[in-house]
Amino acid sequence: MKKQRPGEKVQLMTVDELLGVPDEEATTEIKIDEIDGFNGHPFKVLDDDKMEDLVKSIKLNGILTPVLVRPQPDGRYEMISGHRRLHAAKLVGLEAIPAIIRELDDDDATIIMVEANLQREEILPSEKAFAYRMRYEAVKRKAGRPGKSGKVVNGRTATIAEKNASQNETNFCVRSDYELAEELGESRAQLQRYIRLTELIPELLELVDQKKIPLMTAVDISFIGTQTQKYLYEYIKANGMVKSYQITALRKYLNDAKSISQPELIKLLGNNVTGRNQSKNIVLTEKKLQKYFSSNYSQADMEKILFRLLDNWKAEQEK
Repeated sequence: MKKQRPGEKVQLMTVDELLGVPDEEATTEIKIDEIDGFNGHPFKVLDDDKMEDLVKSIKLNGILTPVLVRPQPDGRYEMISGHRRLHAAKLVGLEAIPAIIRELDDDDATIIMVEANLQREEILPSEKAFAYRMRYEAVKRKAGRPGKSGKVVNGRTATIAEKNASQNETNFCVRSDYELAEELGESRAQLQRYIRLTELIPELLELVDQKKIPLMTAVDISFIGTQTQKYLYEYIKANGMVKSYQITALRKYLNDAKSISQPELIKLLGNNVTGRNQSKNIVLTEKKLQKYFSSNYSQADMEKILFRLLDNWKAEQEK
């Protein structure tokens, strides 16, 4: 398989290929009120222009692609792929929807759900964040579960050599990171950045979706505790924006103090409001200058000499 380079557009399979749907596999009509959404579904179903187009298409042509569901112990069904179609069908007023019923365990269902939705053209940072995390954790679980003799490698019991070569338990996590990043067309670092976003409180994550907080700044915020994030959100609501250097100053403070009150946070961020570009006033009092100038020199004379000396110093530095 050709190696996927970071940033390269992902070549995704068709829905049928992704779901493993044979050409001859039959569909069945399922009542809409018997279908529940996927537990923890990270993708938003919005009543936007695209949903309006989908509704119009269903009214004209019906549902052309069946949804995928899995049966539940209580006799109901859980949606795996097709949340937007289900929502559009409800808006149209349909009572039933064509579906493929498939027995899937939790991890297989999660992987299929994420991959099917990642085919969408526009995906919000929050959607990527939880989708990447869910898929990553599902892949880790599927890689193998401990057997009688201990570690498992790709579904089989590890050999002694493999056990000795895998003493560091992070080895698999690192390998999974790279493999998943390659499949998604992301760098491993970018994959981990998106997963970090799941540590944000919902209010801040919404600001990331709205492009009011840059991704890298949001990642820095994700390392701050929940209560401080709430204070930070209140600060952003009042002041409109927060800069990366303000977050750097806040994290540096928390490294030493461990916690911060809301008034202290407001004061800290206010003192760092202009960050690296903060202007600095250099004060040269008359007392300081008396050492270099006699009383015969006026203020204008002293300034003229000082600037001439600075020009000479700058010229020397440039050499």
